[in-house]
Amino acid sequence: MITQFINAHILTPKGWIENGSVLIENGKILNVTHLNMPVVGAEIVDCQGMHLVPGGIELHVHGGGGRDFMEGTEEAFRVAIDAHMKHGTTAIYPTMSCSTDEMYRASIETAKKLMKEPDTPIMGLHLEGPYFSTKMAGAQNPKLITPPVKETYDEYLASGVVKRWDIAPELPGAKEFIEACHAAGCVTAVGHTACDPEHVEMAYKAGCRHATHFTNAMSSLHKKREFKVAGCVEAVYAIRDFNVEVIADGIHVPPVVMRQIYNSKGVEHMCLVTDSLAVAGCPGATRTFNDNEIIEDGVCKLADRSALAGSIATMDRLLRTAVQMAGFKLEEACRMISETPARIMGIFDRKGSLEEGKDADILLLDEDLQLQGVWAMGKKKR
Repeated sequence: MITQFINAHILTPKGWIENGSVLIENGKILNVTHLNMPVVGAEIVDCQGMHLVPGGIELHVHGGGGRDFMEGTEEAFRVAIDAHMKHGTTAIYPTMSCSTDEMYRASIETAKKLMKEPDTPIMGLHLEGPYFSTKMAGAQNPKLITPPVKETYDEYLASGVVKRWDIAPELPGAKEFIEACHAAGCVTAVGHTACDPEHVEMAYKAGCRHATHFTNAMSSLHKKREFKVAGCVEAVYAIRDFNVEVIADGIHVPPVVMRQIYNSKGVEHMCLVTDSLAVAGCPGATRTFNDNEIIEDGVCKLADRSALAGSIATMDRLLRTAVQMAGFKLEEACRMISETPARIMGIFDRKGSLEEGKDADILLLDEDLQLQGVWAMGKKKR
C-alpha cells in the first residue's frame, strides 16, 4: 500500500517545503516533493497545511504506560513502547537504571528477541549505571552502584544489544570501560558524576562524546576554600563536539538554561530526552511504583523532596517545551528530537530526517504543536 501525505508543511534537511507531499511505501519514504498532486491508487492523508516532521528518537526513557523496562518482560517492553509511540516516539533505546545482574540479563534477552521483529522501534538498550558516583546517585539505588567490572561489561557488550552505557569517569577502570564500549560500537556518556575536568578530558580521549541528562546529577562550578573549581558541566561546555542530552520537561532544566546550552552546543550537539518513568502516559497519576517517589508539579520527586527522580514527559511535550518555553524555532526543536540523536547513535543513514530511502517515521503537528498523527515505519500509531 502506498500512502501519500499532501498539503503539508514539510521539514526537510534543506528547510521547509510549503504545500508539499511525501510518498511512502513498505515502511520507507519514496520521495519528498513540492508537487502536491494526489497519486492514483495511494491512500491520501490530507495534512491541511499542518507540520510534517521526522519522528522522535528517544535516547533515555525508563518506561511508560504504567510499565518499567526494568521488569524485563516482553509485555512490559511492549506496553511502555506503545505508550511513547502514541506521543511521537518512533525509535527508542529502552533505559535500565542501576539494577541487578539478573535484571540486566533479562532485559538484554528481551531486547534481543524484540529487535529481531520486523519494523521494531527498538534500536538497542541504554544502561544508566551501575558505574556511578554514590555522591551523585540521585534516584539511583546506591546499594547497586559499583565500579566497572570487566567480566560483566564484556559479557553485556558481547550481546550486541547494549548500544549506550553511562559512567562516572572518575571511577577506577573507567578508561578501560570506555575503550571497550567504543571498540564494541557502544556509545558512552558521562553521568551521575562528581568528576573533575581532567576526568572528562580522559573520557573524551578514550572515546566518550556524550553527557547524560546534562547539568543534572553532575558536578559543576563550586568553591574549595577560597578557590573556584570547575566540574563536569564546565568541562563538557569546553569541549565543542561533546554531545549533550537535556531533559526538556521545563523542570529538570529551566528554559533559560536550555537556551544557554543551545548557545554553546547548537543543534548539532544537543538533543532532547524525556528520562521518563513508568507513569509517563498515565494521566492523573500521583505516585510512581516506588514508595519513595511522588508525582508533584508535573515531575517525579523523591518523597522527601530532596531530589528529582525522573520525568513524566513524552516526546510531544519536549517539542512544546523547547518552542513555547525555551523559544527555539520549531525546526531546531524537531532536529533535536530526530536528526541529532540519530547522528549521535549512528543511525542517521535510515532515521532522523524526511528523505528518500529513509524509514517512514513521521509526525503530524498542528499550529499549537499538538500531535495529530504518528507513523512509525509507515504504520499509523496515532
